[in-house]
Amino acid sequence: MFDNRKVVFSGVQPSGNLTIGNYLGAIKNFTAFPEDTMRFYCVVDLHAITVRQVPAELRRRTYETLALYIACGLDPQKNTLFVQSQVPAHAELGWILDCYTMFGELSRMTQFKDKSAKHADNINAGLFTYPSLMAADILLYQTDIVPVGIDQKQHLELARDVANRFNTVHGDTFVVPEPYIPASGMKIMSLQDPASKMSKSDPNENAVVRILDEPDAIMRKFKRAVTDSDSRVARGEGKDGINNLISIYCAFTGKTAEETEREFDGKGYGGFKAAVGEVCVSALRPVQEEFARLMADKAYLESVMKQGAETAAYYARKTMSKVRRKLGFVG
Repeated sequence: MFDNRKVVFSGVQPSGNLTIGNYLGAIKNFTAFPEDTMRFYCVVDLHAITVRQVPAELRRRTYETLALYIACGLDPQKNTLFVQSQVPAHAELGWILDCYTMFGELSRMTQFKDKSAKHADNINAGLFTYPSLMAADILLYQTDIVPVGIDQKQHLELARDVANRFNTVHGDTFVVPEPYIPASGMKIMSLQDPASKMSKSDPNENAVVRILDEPDAIMRKFKRAVTDSDSRVARGEGKDGINNLISIYCAFTGKTAEETEREFDGKGYGGFKAAVGEVCVSALRPVQEEFARLMADKAYLESVMKQGAETAAYYARKTMSKVRRKLGFVG
């Protein structure tokens, strides 16, 4: 709609210290798209408040998430980096799409069920309609490609359904987005419970490797990672722990699982765990150094926010003008 370039959109919540799951499954992949695409990467702070936040912490983590975007290789001059709440069109389109999203569709969202179980004292309407706002985030920029992990694919399918429904009623309005799911590292599991996704809110610190963890802590967590009674570094049924470590190693090194199995043939789990820790430490070191430099320059981060919000709002207004006209809103 905007020009002939493909549009990429994704967002990360500033709701905790980001993990290597966020890095490998999302942020690292943001740099994979070519120069001839338009790329919008958002700090989705409106989504974060579906669970209670401490305002000062949310503010700090918003800066941190933006700094991590840049530290991980996203150049603000080549990518639109912005904070969701600074572009009011997200909330406006979110409400509009609430009216085109069916109650039954929202009821089937697995993340709503999971978060409701974890936050039984705060099952609010925002938690329920979260996928409609996510659809608005995506459709607002006429997005062609959305890099997602497997756990977010259900939400993207809903965004596609809502876009098609709106287009059917009102004529061609939204681009129907396609998912981009990387071959490796798309879903990083807990180091202590490898049947569950690695979560930044996990109370067990040994289960989670965070992007900003000290090298010693990273090595310790990998060495304590749960595996199984076998000693062969090879994928297999019932080997969730080693499957996860192989996935992490492949994501950091770019090697295939088959190459990894050959490399560690006969070497046992101890050496492999240490090797996974070492490639993780090595990959994160430059990210951590650049992050520290950026966090010391708050004025620069605020200038990036301002520039990004202005650019995002410009394109958002184009979509909202079309949407408002088709709905019959005045002005």
